[in-house]
Amino acid sequence: MSGRKASRQDGPDTEHVVLVPGLLCTSALFGPQIGALRGRAGIMVADHTQAASMTLIAEGVLKAAPERFALVGLSMGGYVAFEVIRQAPERVLRLALLDTNARADRPEQTADRRRLIALAKAQGTRRVQEVLLPRLIHSDRLKDAALVASVLKMAEDTPLAAFERQQEAIIGRPDNRPLLARIRCSTLIIVGAEDQMTPVKVAQEMHNGIAGSRLEVIPDCGHLSTLERPDAVCRLLEAWLSA
Repeated sequence: MSGRKASRQDGPDTEHVVLVPGLLCTSALFGPQIGALRGRAGIMVADHTQAASMTLIAEGVLKAAPERFALVGLSMGGYVAFEVIRQAPERVLRLALLDTNARADRPEQTADRRRLIALAKAQGTRRVQEVLLPRLIHSDRLKDAALVASVLKMAEDTPLAAFERQQEAIIGRPDNRPLLARIRCSTLIIVGAEDQMTPVKVAQEMHNGIAGSRLEVIPDCGHLSTLERPDAVCRLLEAWLSA
């Protein structure tokens, strides 16, 4: 498989933003935010598909990223963001953690991931996303054909081997709760009020652990907040960059 290159779009300012998507997600996850932020910052979407450990994924992000940058991660992207902070905290000016979790996988979560890998091998990555869909977006949005199509398209665009590597990296990630107290940069935490994958309680846990962090709960929103409530997320990120 040919490597998926990190995509970068430079803006007129010195500010740079690195976006890290979630599992089975592509740059399309941040489509609305790229449009909103492009005029004020250089944008890079990190490649999180080429390695099977958070350590190696983060090393790749740091190699491709500007010297100093604001870092945004959603779900798996948040796990990667923690590892970036662990490896090079001095390079991260600001941190935004969206619909993510500082805890390591529980045994039942790991077993579920193994089942999803087997399903992907048998029926493809789109089928995995179809199974996950009720947990990924708010129940009221399951009949939103455009939203559902965009979520499934991202899964189709993620090759099986990449999905396997992503799952192995997630399974092997550490418990990042001890890291929280060492995060010193301006930190924004966003979570959908009805997020089933990484619920409000784990967002609150991160907020409690990161001194001076800001927690924003978006109403009527599930796990994929950037696509479900793009305007709200854009407003929050714009204010975070301006603070």
